[in-house]
Amino acid sequence: MAQQLSFDLPTKPALEREDFFVAPSNAMAVALLDPAFHWPSGKMVLTGPKGAGKTHLAHVWARQSGAWVIPAHALPHEDIATLSEGPMVVEDVPDIALDPAAQEALFHLHNLVLAAGHALMMTGRPAPNHWSLTLPDLQSRVQAATHAELQAPDDALLAVVLAKLFNDRQIAPKPDVIPYLVAHMDRTFAEAAQIVARLDQLSLSEKRSLSRPLAIRALSDLASPGQDELPLE
Repeated sequence: MAQQLSFDLPTKPALEREDFFVAPSNAMAVALLDPAFHWPSGKMVLTGPKGAGKTHLAHVWARQSGAWVIPAHALPHEDIATLSEGPMVVEDVPDIALDPAAQEALFHLHNLVLAAGHALMMTGRPAPNHWSLTLPDLQSRVQAATHAELQAPDDALLAVVLAKLFNDRQIAPKPDVIPYLVAHMDRTFAEAAQIVARLDQLSLSEKRSLSRPLAIRALSDLASPGQDELPLE
């Protein structure tokens, strides 16, 4: 059966509402998740790039609303009637684009949840019109949902994301590390997660503090072949 608010990650991320930094790139999505706001259709699609905070916000909303959280690919193995007895979060819906059984299960869950007057959240990386679900009735229902998009980070948000990722791993970089990373890394949440993981690995294996020279090495390790050498300042 689905587990309420459960997830398995290699670190212990902070997923409370106060741990989420509100910036122009995500402010609209955060506003739509306020408990006082009722989605006009009773359902919402939350999208954004990997690491943008979809899981974080979905779990915040689930905790506030008493919703169950389940990955879309697990739906064929669940009791849909039982799940529909309350609000629901279904994560990574585009992953079932080639899974007819999971799409059929989500279609029935969607109808039962809304018919009972509960709310339904669905998450995925691309905009809902690009989910390419092969069940037409499901795709049309997805596209009819209220849509909140988490966008790529600006400098301030990227710095906060890096700080949160370091904090999740209970490691403290030197003060010049995060500004250096923000200035020289690819501007994606996924890159931030990879860099912090690599820095943690280097620091532990070499028993060194998280300094800028170590950050330069981490960025070089993750750089694409042929990329220009990173500056030392």
